[in-house]
Amino acid sequence: MRKIFILAGLISVVLIGCKLMDKNNKKYIETAGMDLTEKPGNDFFEYANGAWMKRTRIPADQSGTGTAFILIEENKKKINNLLIDLASGNYAAGTIEQKAGDFYASGMDTDAIEKKGWDPIRPGLAKIDSIQDYKSLLKLVAAGFASGDGDLLGFDVHADAKNSSRNIAILYQTGLTLPDKDYYSRSDSMTVEQRHKLQQYATTLFRFTESDSVTAAKKAADVLQLETAVAASHRTPVELRDPKMNYNKMSVPDLEKLSPEIPWMEIFQVMGIHPDSIDVEQPGYYKALGSLLASQPIAAWKAKVEFDFIAGKAERLSSQFQKAAFEFGKIFSGLKVQPPRWKSIVQATDDNLQDVLGQLFAEKYFPEDAKQRMDGLVDNLITAFSARIGKLDWMSDTTKQKAHEKLAAVIKKIGYPSKWKSFADVDITPTDYFGNLEKLDHHFYEEQIRKMGKAVDRTEWEMTVPTVNAYYADANNEIVFPAGILQPPFFDRDADDAVVYGGIGAIIGHEMTHGFDDQGRQYDANGNLRDWWTKTDEEKFNARAARIVRQYSQYVAVDTLHVNGQLTLGENIADLGGLSIAYDAFKMTEQGKGSEKIAGLTPDQRFFLAFAQLWRMKRRPETMRMLVNIDPHSPDRFRVNGVVFDQAPFYGAFDITDKYKMYRSPADRVLIW
Repeated sequence: MRKIFILAGLISVVLIGCKLMDKNNKKYIETAGMDLTEKPGNDFFEYANGAWMKRTRIPADQSGTGTAFILIEENKKKINNLLIDLASGNYAAGTIEQKAGDFYASGMDTDAIEKKGWDPIRPGLAKIDSIQDYKSLLKLVAAGFASGDGDLLGFDVHADAKNSSRNIAILYQTGLTLPDKDYYSRSDSMTVEQRHKLQQYATTLFRFTESDSVTAAKKAADVLQLETAVAASHRTPVELRDPKMNYNKMSVPDLEKLSPEIPWMEIFQVMGIHPDSIDVEQPGYYKALGSLLASQPIAAWKAKVEFDFIAGKAERLSSQFQKAAFEFGKIFSGLKVQPPRWKSIVQATDDNLQDVLGQLFAEKYFPEDAKQRMDGLVDNLITAFSARIGKLDWMSDTTKQKAHEKLAAVIKKIGYPSKWKSFADVDITPTDYFGNLEKLDHHFYEEQIRKMGKAVDRTEWEMTVPTVNAYYADANNEIVFPAGILQPPFFDRDADDAVVYGGIGAIIGHEMTHGFDDQGRQYDANGNLRDWWTKTDEEKFNARAARIVRQYSQYVAVDTLHVNGQLTLGENIADLGGLSIAYDAFKMTEQGKGSEKIAGLTPDQRFFLAFAQLWRMKRRPETMRMLVNIDPHSPDRFRVNGVVFDQAPFYGAFDITDKYKMYRSPADRVLIW
């Protein structure tokens, strides 16, 4: 999975229901949140959302508020009520109702969790403590993958980028606690303090597991020093966006030559896998890892693995561990108070019981007619996108034909999977939260390694059903919209077409466009990383993309931090293309063809306001600073202003002329699709 237009927990978007009355006396465009003193041509985001931005306060237990945050919270409440009922019911053993209810009950049994303290991790810590050399340590963490405790090796199994019908073992860079490599080298006071907080957090966890204060402090210092050395080998977030650079398929003997210090054959045997080849996505990490393992003290490596082990289990342990994890995490989230327990367990249920909860959620909250309306919307946007491709004046007919083939091959997944995964092998009890999670970790690992070398199951989903999100996957050439996002106010099947197309329609178009952004365009109709462009068309695409990079790099996100136009390029292309496609599809509807006003607004005005209110978000500065460094999405304000002022119909809708601040001449407007 690659293309996600919101990041779980931190970046969320939703179309808030508006409050201008439509002809059916329903509410869809919220004028109370608009700033009518602002001119739409000076700052459209402020015009659409300014009053709301000024008066709104972020809840203490959230990193932000606004559209998706609201829907996420509503979904959590729905799931919580569902799970409370299931936990109090009497369901036959092995049913999805029993598993979901008992898992929730075990997570909410705080008395039992407190009583156990850190006993559940004592055996694992004892094993780490007994290690004498780095090769033994590697074998220990390799064995840990089966119980969710794998470390130092970033391991996954998914479609081979150049043979998308078959699964392959993947090794990727890992080993850092802070968000990315630059957090270990920047010298500004805020980043220095964040490194200090990491060291404090590690010290706290070591103290909780009976290290004396001197030993705990020494271990924590070793962790930071080792992670700093590891960080130097990491690729940057921008470099990670290059699919060709990050595809490095090699044999096991070649992997052994890359990092001869690591006994790969023994490691794979311990992991229970026998790969013929591996895609080593970031070889520099594994070359450096081998060298560091052999050269750095084993005590430092043991401290690192011990810290990772405790931190990875913190949310499963007693409240002191949970609180310590929260205190560390809030330096990036900005949360003021720890969220209530039920929210954590709802999220844990969704994360770990996946299709079990998904079935129950879809059955209760996603009607079949909503799925049918979405199917029709997607078809309309595909038609509009195809027409746009045909009219492109910069692309040759040869490449257009390939683009049409890829668009026609897009798989659409709406609401929930066509088949549900079984959790029959997992015995869930109401009294052992830690044990339940260990069994689920084992279940997922076994599921993962069974895929290796096998045909890709294109019916699988990489996102849970209740998630307020959507994605495009290159390898499957698919767009996926879970039921969690397909609810009011994000998607109201009864809303007028202007609101539907300006809202969920723009998101559908966004995900489609990801198949043709600077990354997605490198994959063919079957999801293979393969060049299907003429050289001239590629050069023309890159020239337009460079203009988008320059445009977005001018925007200041927070403090003095600018948007990284190169990091956000793919999402910006998708935002620009998505709104253009949605508008064209809207103009195919009766409302789009007409001029009848609803509550004083023309169809086009409603379309663009619906889009702008989709991104009605307010985030804490701590979150914003982190996202500017690592998130491939632009801040919400620029997902509006950076897009609409490149759209010719927007100017006509609001009578915007060159006297307004954000006016762009036709020659300066940039669109690719």
